[in-house]
Amino acid sequence: MKKLEKKLSAEPINFDSFFSEKAMLMKASEVRELLKLVETSDVISLAGGLPAPETFPVETIKKIAVEVLEEHADKALQYGTTKGFTPLRLALARWMEKRYDIPMSKVEIMTVAGSQQALDLIGRVFLNPGDPIVVEAPTYLAAIQAFKYYDPEFISIPLDDKGMRVDLLEEKLEELRKQGKRVKIVYTVSTFQNPAGVTMSVDRRKKLLELANEYDFLIVEDGPYSELRYSGEPTPPIKHFDDYGRVIYLGTFSKILAPGFRIGWVAAHPHLIRKMEIAKQSIDLCTNTFGQAIAWKYVENGYLDEHIPKIIEFYKPRRDAMLEALEEYMPEGVEWTKPEGGMFVWVTLPEGIDTKLMMERAVAKGVAYVPGEAFFVHRDKKNTMRLNFTYVPEETIREGVRRLAETIKEEMKRVKG
Repeated sequence: MKKLEKKLSAEPINFDSFFSEKAMLMKASEVRELLKLVETSDVISLAGGLPAPETFPVETIKKIAVEVLEEHADKALQYGTTKGFTPLRLALARWMEKRYDIPMSKVEIMTVAGSQQALDLIGRVFLNPGDPIVVEAPTYLAAIQAFKYYDPEFISIPLDDKGMRVDLLEEKLEELRKQGKRVKIVYTVSTFQNPAGVTMSVDRRKKLLELANEYDFLIVEDGPYSELRYSGEPTPPIKHFDDYGRVIYLGTFSKILAPGFRIGWVAAHPHLIRKMEIAKQSIDLCTNTFGQAIAWKYVENGYLDEHIPKIIEFYKPRRDAMLEALEEYMPEGVEWTKPEGGMFVWVTLPEGIDTKLMMERAVAKGVAYVPGEAFFVHRDKKNTMRLNFTYVPEETIREGVRRLAETIKEEMKRVKG
């Protein structure tokens, strides 16, 4: 027996030899790895994109859960259809019609395991290797990861304070047309963008749709933060202006209920939904039915409309605290966005500073952020960072920004030599 044990343990297994080529290319999310670093240390984290637990409607969820189990357990605890729990899908369609003036007749709803699953489904259904896909620069990190698995050709279009530069997009589309290439997808976080916090203007939304019709592409509009407006006038989603079914709208309960439910939805033309539904069948059969039943009652009984103003009231002072602290503490030469909503502020430092290299020194001072290069497909911008203002209290935000400003001042001196 001892000889057998010795023989079995003599040669270590090369586990890497079992992985697929795609698996070998996978890399961990830098944001997720960063959260591991700071969650167990005495560091003020302005890094993650986490909602504040204080905003979770715990008592409402308890009440709804009891109601669902007493009155709908036979359906809520059973397998569901891949397209989603029908009462929730209908409630969401009515809610979008009321909220965004998007007629129910124009869209079909499919529920997903968070809008992150929708991004993967979009890559699976629409992208062949080498297909051009347009993203903003910077853009949502997890969207890059989701699409990258399907080997597209990424095309990055810069942002300004009015969102994606659609004029530059038009130039690029024309250039690609002359090369015989066609963009299939343009991906945008149109309202309170992650990571930059900016919102695409109405004129640019309409222009983007015009370009979609002229150059024959689909728009994926990711809207996780659209309800979190603290100032300014509401901006209709691009889907509101869509008369031809070119916009695939992604919504989620992660910011307006709780992320732990992992429930999002896709609102799109029925023909597109059907193919995404088929793709989802091989992934998870159906989205969490019990969670969908709770989300249904949350929407249908008016709790969602009651809760959104409470979230806004809770987050607005935190947004204001971060903007005030940046104004007070940051040295000359540092710039930042001034979002009217959402969860993030985007900070740009003078050229020559690498925020990824600076991160270790910031953590040593007791503050963390997300280095900006992770949000660029080609990782070609080194002097930016994303700050989150929703997770920690106002005084903690101010102290975190103060520590960060100290780090930046020292780094500016160091770079100047």
